Amino acid sequence: MIEVKNLTKFYGDNKAVSDISFEIQKGEVVGFLGPNGAGKTTTMKILTCFISATSGEAKVAGLDVFEKPDEIRKKIGYLPENTPLYMEMNVEEYLRFIAEMQNIDSKDINKKVEKVVEVCGLSSKFRSEISELSKGYKQRVGLAQALIHEPDILILDEPTSGLDPNQIVEIRSLIKNIGKEKTILLSTHILPEVEATCNRVLIINKGQIAAKGTPTELRNQGEGQSRIYVQVEGEEGKILSTLNGIEGVTFASKINSVKPGIAQYEVETEKGKDLRKKINHKLLDNSLELLEMRSDEVSLENVFAKLTKE
Repeated sequence: MIEVKNLTKFYGDNKAVSDISFEIQKGEVVGFLGPNGAGKTTTMKILTCFISATSGEAKVAGLDVFEKPDEIRKKIGYLPENTPLYMEMNVEEYLRFIAEMQNIDSKDINKKVEKVVEVCGLSSKFRSEISELSKGYKQRVGLAQALIHEPDILILDEPTSGLDPNQIVEIRSLIKNIGKEKTILLSTHILPEVEATCNRVLIINKGQIAAKGTPTELRNQGEGQSRIYVQVEGEEGKILSTLNGIEGVTFASKINSVKPGIAQYEVETEKGKDLRKKINHKLLDNSLELLEMRSDEVSLENVFAKLTKE
């Protein structure tokens, strides 16, 4: 459904996207991960024909984005990061307006509007003015406008950005249900969102694809690694110096303060090394009080952090 080959985009002298290639098959829900400024939104704007690439190839539904932009726009639903809504309209007026803009036959508009209202859970807000809706409901309206012409492909840029935890869960659930029938490319930098909604992941960093695969395949890239979390009483500089000086520790950092003189630290270890005893002994040797210790298996967050670390 989506094919990208050697895609590159310059803004002046700045290379936003650098020679990236990937494919998304029909029926996949793919998470497009990366830190802010990694090139996610630029790539999505190229795929949705909002901007052109500097070089490379991109096809959506078999159509070239450079040659058939109007045809591609008919086949995709796009939700940009900042949902474009007409605040003075109510939900019904807005969705009817979008249906007309999508050239939906007038005799079919009622049915199309009713369908997306049901799918997106907007029945109770059908005649509410958009300006009065919560951000979560505004995102639902944004999804509804992206779905109203029944596209085969959805491209969603940060669909849960700025939502509260309850709203995030609701939108994730909605996207997961929609993904049963659509091909979805979902841009985000929120890792739990990927775990909850996506069956494959692309990680982009500094304009380049850093990794791709299922969440399980990506976690297996770090198999054998672990994070050890310790709570220690003592002077912060001395604790970090001690932890980072232990053979087999690749990086140790402070996570947060518990109370004056006591803090939690994260310790990343080399593959296959259980350093819990060594950490305990070294802290005691340096007159530092270990109050708590736990180990954690490698997670998608660990892999993401490693791949995108400066």
